[in-house]
Amino acid sequence: MKKALFIASALSVMVLAGCSSKQVVSYGDATAVETTDINFGSTDLQTVANQMTDSLIASPIIGSLTQNKRPVVFVERLKNKTSEHIDTESITDSIATKVLRSGKFRFVDMSRVEAVRKQLNFQQTGGLVDPSKAIQFGQQVGAEYMLYGNLSSIVKTNEDKKDVYYKFTMRLMDLKSGIIEWADETEIRKTREKASIGW
Repeated sequence: MKKALFIASALSVMVLAGCSSKQVVSYGDATAVETTDINFGSTDLQTVANQMTDSLIASPIIGSLTQNKRPVVFVERLKNKTSEHIDTESITDSIATKVLRSGKFRFVDMSRVEAVRKQLNFQQTGGLVDPSKAIQFGQQVGAEYMLYGNLSSIVKTNEDKKDVYYKFTMRLMDLKSGIIEWADETEIRKTREKASIGW
């Protein structure tokens, strides 16, 4: 009797433990405001990418540069000058994609130069590609402009509050002359106050 009662109790504990650890996964709105913590998050990424690309595309200078042609641009990976680990490649990709969708620019992808070089070497020296159909070296189009930027932050903390100020700056440089044709910046401030039950 005691043995049967012990087994029944053990099974009950196992069932309850299994139920209590059950997780529910659901889809959310990718554009919804994310307030999990004070660090740089998805909402901040979307905000800076949208504001910077909107400013670039709407600029009268860019309008004149792209009036009769689609200049070739390369986007340098953004510099992270904050103390946080931030995926700047994701921000760079979002900006490049939105600018490309505007139809005003064409892009060269500098992050894939080595992969392209390997493919061209294979076509030229591998002996597996018809020489009349192999792409020759020295035919790629060079970029005319470089789009680049920085993300920096200032963090202030006291007993009751933490304040983080982010500044995101971007510039478009004419590679031939070195002239900055366009520049803009956007700012984000996030504050976390100490709750009565702790941080």
